[in-house]
Amino acid sequence: MKIEQNHIQDTNKKDLTSHQEHFDFLSNSLTKKGVDVNKIISKLQDFQVAIPSWALGAGGTRFGRFSFYGEPSSLEQKIQDVGVLHTLTQTAGAVSLHIPWDIPQDYNAIKEIASGLDIKFDAVNSNTFQDQANAKESYKYGSLSNVSQAVRQQAIQHNLDVINIGNKLGSKSLTVWLADGSCFPGQTNFQTALQNTESSLKEIYKDLPTDWSMLIEYKPYEPNFYSTVIQDWGTSFMLANACGEKAFSLVDLGHHLPNSNIEQIVSILMSKAKLGGFHFNDSKYGDDDLTVGSIKPYALFLIFNELVYGMENNPANPDLAWMIDASHNVKDPLEDLIQSLEAIQEAYAKALLIDQNKLKQAQLNHDVVKCQEILQNAYRTDVRPLLEKARLERGGALSPINTYRALDVRNELIKERGRNTVATGL
Repeated sequence: MKIEQNHIQDTNKKDLTSHQEHFDFLSNSLTKKGVDVNKIISKLQDFQVAIPSWALGAGGTRFGRFSFYGEPSSLEQKIQDVGVLHTLTQTAGAVSLHIPWDIPQDYNAIKEIASGLDIKFDAVNSNTFQDQANAKESYKYGSLSNVSQAVRQQAIQHNLDVINIGNKLGSKSLTVWLADGSCFPGQTNFQTALQNTESSLKEIYKDLPTDWSMLIEYKPYEPNFYSTVIQDWGTSFMLANACGEKAFSLVDLGHHLPNSNIEQIVSILMSKAKLGGFHFNDSKYGDDDLTVGSIKPYALFLIFNELVYGMENNPANPDLAWMIDASHNVKDPLEDLIQSLEAIQEAYAKALLIDQNKLKQAQLNHDVVKCQEILQNAYRTDVRPLLEKARLERGGALSPINTYRALDVRNELIKERGRNTVATGL
């Protein structure tokens, strides 16, 4: 399904007057405070978030998965769904493939579909946390960290194959997430597991194309519940340093123990020029992978404050690879992704409102109350008219969710694909 511009314009018409009134009020208010509204709108328009290829279908848990009707059953259909998201929101201009779930059969055809929808290929993701059909070795007891050289070599080769696939599509980075770890004390030797992982990552890094980067993700637990080899940002940072200047840490919002100060982690990594990517989601207890901003919107805003500061003040840190990494167990996946994209843009816009010079002065004066007021005044600002204007100027929908429903997109997808299609992935 492809949404035409005239369909968006028709649904926008009834809200245009209301939008303009709200925008004019906010714009005038911000301008009086010295805020460059047009600059913020331009930054919002430039901010593009990748959609992972596995996220276009329903999510699931260890206990079950309930498919959504009209799910994309092929990579072509997945990219078309990303096109729907991008057409509506104008901020989903990239797709991140997960291999081997989504290996293109016809690279030229896939690139042509993506190009026609203004979709680029972001980081490619390797999968060594599941055994694949016809694989000679098993990852039951680890992949890059395994005590078996044959298993490690198979996992290394898979990552090299993923790089080759990404190269054909124009991707420029590889994301490595390991489920490697142990469920019980004494099951593995911690030092050996880490040494094997470092050695394996270095082997992959050696064959990384010159203009590519390697993003090393971390997670404190699950699927192993006693130890995880790359359990925190410090281990990821250490491994990235060991590999070289093209290797970076990747922060996933859900991959932290409760109450971790993620904004501090972000700040430190950017100051060391080692933050390479960022995965958005939200959580209540553990790695719930919930809709971005649905549980801790203020925490997301504080993280964006550090991201914005780092993007302005840490020029040695590379441009970040942004991706949504959430699971849609009970929601229409496309609606859930639209809500996540909106929450990301909202947090970003609010962070852009912070007067960093005033905040710095308050910090130098130890004016703790003033520091809090500066942050919370920005957070309490309703920036939705700015998001609407950014989308409107690019041809997007004033209200992506309302337009999605008005155009009855899910039922149209069901008509095209049927009720029993199942997307590849978790």
